[in-house]
Order: sequence, then structure tokens, then C-alpha cells
Amino acid sequence: MTFTIRIVLSFVICLLLPLTTANAADVVTGEPTGDVILTVSGKISAKNAEDAAQFDIEMLRALSAQPVSTSTIWTEGVHVFTGVPLALLLDELGSSGSTLRALAINDYAIEVPVADIGPDYPILAYEMNGKPMHRRDKGPLWIIYPYDASPDFQTSLVYSRSVWQLDRIEVLD
Repeated sequence: MTFTIRIVLSFVICLLLPLTTANAADVVTGEPTGDVILTVSGKISAKNAEDAAQFDIEMLRALSAQPVSTSTIWTEGVHVFTGVPLALLLDELGSSGSTLRALAINDYAIEVPVADIGPDYPILAYEMNGKPMHRRDKGPLWIIYPYDASPDFQTSLVYSRSVWQLDRIEVLD
């Protein structure tokens, strides 16, 4: 009986694995139903709008979330930020550029070499301590690095790349 259950479970898992991958692709190419909080344009292959990929908060929440527990130079104490790893988002979009331009609502812009992006950092944080971030809290999206994890993340260069109120990313050559 146990052997039969294992076979059935293995079969079910094999059937569901492709659906998991398809769901991530559906998230990226689906259309936002809420307010667009992020637009990614440039050298990407997955698009859901004219020459861009647009995301509402629910689309970002549907992608794999990564928590980062860290202090920042802009807040007091250690906070738990939750968001999508930037590398994952770029992978899902079929990014082929070598540089990103991250832009905020107030048009602050900084360029980030793709080579400087790790598999788990930075994240595009949409929650701080389990709560959505609003504009007054540097949201709705904030590029967060694990600042406490290494002195390498405690530099003026990394801090300048920690764009809050992020609303656009351009993938450049």
C-alpha cells in the first residue's frame, strides 16, 4: 500500500511541476488588474504592455518572495523586508541587458550593473515587517540589500542603489 501511495504522489508531483513554471510565466505576461506600481522596459523578452512589462502588487506577490532581515541607514532598528529578488524578476522577464537603470517616482535614477546583482539580493521589497509600504514609508517598492550581512553592502555605492519609491526599471545594453 505504501509503495502505491508513493507512485501516485510521484505522478501527481510530476503533473504539477510544469504548472508551477507556467504560473510564473503567466504572472509576468498577464495583465495587471490593479494599479501599476512597476514598469520594466528595455532588453526584455516577456512583455504585457507595449514594449514593457507592467506589474501591480498582486503580480509581484505571486512571484517567489524573499525575506531580508536587516537594519538600514534610513530606519531605526532591524526590520524584515519581503519582496521579489531582482535576479528572479529579470530572469522571468528574459532580460538580456548588462545594466539596469532604476528610477523612482521623483525621477531619481541610478545605474546598476547586472553583474553586481546576486541570486538573492537585492530584493524589490513591497513589505516591511509584514505590512505593505506606502509612499511615506519609501514604498510601494524599495530596493533592499542585506546591509547587515556584510560590510560590502554598507557602502555609499550600495546605498545609492537602494532606490525607494521605485516605479521603473530600464534594462540597458
